Amino acid sequence: MSKSKNYFKTICNVSKTFGTTYDKEKLLDVIVDSAIDIMDGKAVCLFLEDERKNVFVPVTQKGLSENYLHAEPSQAKIGVEDILTGGHIAIYDAVSDPRVENHEAKKAEGIASILVVPIRVREKAIGILSLYTSDPRKFKEDEIDFLGALAEQAGMAISNARLVDRMRMNTEFFHDLAVNINSTLDVKKILQIMSADIAEILGVKGITIRLVNEESGTLMLVTNFGLSKKYLDKGPFYYDKTTLEALKKRPVVTKDVAVDENVQYRKEKMEEGIVSILAVPIHARDDVIGVLKLYSDVPREFTEDDIMLVTAMAHQGGLAIQNASMYIRLQEDKKSLEEDVWSHRMWF
Repeated sequence: MSKSKNYFKTICNVSKTFGTTYDKEKLLDVIVDSAIDIMDGKAVCLFLEDERKNVFVPVTQKGLSENYLHAEPSQAKIGVEDILTGGHIAIYDAVSDPRVENHEAKKAEGIASILVVPIRVREKAIGILSLYTSDPRKFKEDEIDFLGALAEQAGMAISNARLVDRMRMNTEFFHDLAVNINSTLDVKKILQIMSADIAEILGVKGITIRLVNEESGTLMLVTNFGLSKKYLDKGPFYYDKTTLEALKKRPVVTKDVAVDENVQYRKEKMEEGIVSILAVPIHARDDVIGVLKLYSDVPREFTEDDIMLVTAMAHQGGLAIQNASMYIRLQEDKKSLEEDVWSHRMWF
């Protein structure tokens, strides 16, 4: 069987595996094994981006020693822009090429040549797939195309796994939130739980929930997650332009607080490590009673799905506040009625 037919058969087998499991680790292992077997490589490693550390770290590999992997991650993101521009990077002599570092580690590992292709999800590079050979090799076009096709499959596997995980977490979150709303009238407790869960699901640095104080024209902090006391004590939070837009029932995304002139307390936000913000309104029936804000410490493009999810969560928080308010009102009405009835009894 020719190599081109092997390529085709391998891609078909990988696609077939995708149809039988959502196990990301299993799918990525199949991709790594396929790359080594078909391309006669010494090793293959799949790196994914760690945005907070600004590096790519290995998540699955075959053929590399532990000593080499410990030396590689801090440099794994070098040259990624070149990879994206050209679609790949082919290193003929890995122990001397200036585009890569750790030459001695590569020599000790027995690595001669390297082929690197990007892994993309929705046009964004989230990782790289690297093939290592023990003999010097000038990679042919069909080899580059094949490794690129495997990287595309890896991107789909990661995207699908993240979607399934998100759906599972969302379902669990809304179930738990509904249980909490029905089991307690402690609004602050409900909002604290909700804030922690949102931060975990969406991977953001912090959350604040502020309610409108119409008398003072400020937004009063009722709960927060992940932010320092120094930042929270920076001063009163007046209705800035971003917040006003949120209060008009429009979610607002601030991509970079450092350049957005409408951001209040910009210096304090930058010192806190805040980069991007999502603000959504909290409703009680037809009224906007507060704002839920998400703070990211890395540049964040909040997707439509993110915004819809957070908006739904804010709505649930509004229901919790509304339920508690109705209960308090009923209690006050009950007390007033009892006092009124007792005063009528005094007539007899």
